[in-house]
Amino acid sequence: MSLTLFDLSGKTALITGSSRGLGRAFAEGLAGAGARVILHGTNEARLDAAATEMRAAGHDVLTVAFDVTDEAAILAAFERFDGEGVEIEILVNNAGMQFRKPMLELETSDWQKVIDTNLTAAFVIGREAARRMAQRGSGKVINLGSLTSELARATVAPYTVAKGGIKMLTKAMAAEWGEAGIQANAIGPGYMLTDMNEALVNNPDFDAWVKGRTPMRRWGKPEELAGTAIYLASDASNYVSGQIIYADGGMVSVL
Repeated sequence: MSLTLFDLSGKTALITGSSRGLGRAFAEGLAGAGARVILHGTNEARLDAAATEMRAAGHDVLTVAFDVTDEAAILAAFERFDGEGVEIEILVNNAGMQFRKPMLELETSDWQKVIDTNLTAAFVIGREAARRMAQRGSGKVINLGSLTSELARATVAPYTVAKGGIKMLTKAMAAEWGEAGIQANAIGPGYMLTDMNEALVNNPDFDAWVKGRTPMRRWGKPEELAGTAIYLASDASNYVSGQIIYADGGMVSVL
């Protein structure tokens, strides 16, 4: 097998939620494989700083700012891409949020915000990207799942429901868009060293639980997801669709 199968030169990738954290790691990984990347977020100053750093490393980077729960803003962003001749061949639906509270204390508005950010946004952005990919006859959609696409944990019910939904949304995308030459897959990270998990990393009991529960006995690093993203974004995965690949140090595989 030639390594050119993994070459993303000439491809443009939109990665939502990519000014920092896992999204930034995905962006750097895809850029390192040759793709032009579009960094996305809502904080324009943070986006510009991330873009400047990546450009200094020699990468081709664009930026776009919009709220992933605002459908009108999403449509406007894609219309802007159309007007500027930007064709998105790779979409990474990474944007997400977490909200920890027992279900008996959970407000419906907080539930809805997590569902809208983690699941509905992936559908709306995925739909708009796929409409254009279908016209070209090819495209790659990569959704961000989680261990909670398979397993529940107390106090994160809306996140668990959203990530379970991502698993099935990915399969629905594969079922409906495969004939148009689009492959849709998902990545399910384990417990990663990110800003969103900082409080958990700094909690000695939780840190010990993660390391004890994970066969590799450690947290994952964001950059360790890049290879999976490159594979799913590249020609190497052209007959892979509807799958979720867990990059979790083995956690989901053991009791």
